[in-house]
Amino acid sequence: MSIKLEIHNKILDSSESIKKSIENIPEIIRIIESITKSLKKGNKIILFGNGGSAADAQHIAAELVGRFDYDRKSLPAISLTTDTSVITSIGNDYSFEKIFSRQCESLVNKGDVVVGISTSGNSINVKNGLLVSKRKGAKTVGFLGHKGGHIKNIVDIPLIVNSNSTPRIQEVHRTAAHIICEIVEKNISRRSR
Repeated sequence: MSIKLEIHNKILDSSESIKKSIENIPEIIRIIESITKSLKKGNKIILFGNGGSAADAQHIAAELVGRFDYDRKSLPAISLTTDTSVITSIGNDYSFEKIFSRQCESLVNKGDVVVGISTSGNSINVKNGLLVSKRKGAKTVGFLGHKGGHIKNIVDIPLIVNSNSTPRIQEVHRTAAHIICEIVEKNISRRSR
């Protein structure tokens, strides 16, 4: 197979995965409504994941704190994947499985929205962070892959990309995240005018 054909097929595969995500519209709506309600009440959004999902958590937080499409008030969002001193101290003193749950113990408040991102749906540290958040009264969201793994059963809103390909799952997660950030920004800006 030529490299041109291989690239062509990868692009088609990616676009097919994104087209299939139309199935996730009900979950995306619920996430938008939950985040909008939480922010309107003065709460915050907390996000976390591993590897590429950690980067996605940071990306979403940046879109909310900074801006997505236009200037508006900053929205409170925190990615728990950015503080290397906290992550490494928890990993060293406790275990890698507690790097998010320990942070959630101190940072999550009732009414916050906590988003755990796991392409497998089985990341133990993500699951532990979501369980602590749920106990603290937060609304929990899972950006998941495969068939949702174990995490789909513990979150309030599972957004599941039914694929076994990590790149395709991440591409759909990013598309959904952009849609969520764009509509939340409009909803909040509309309410604050």
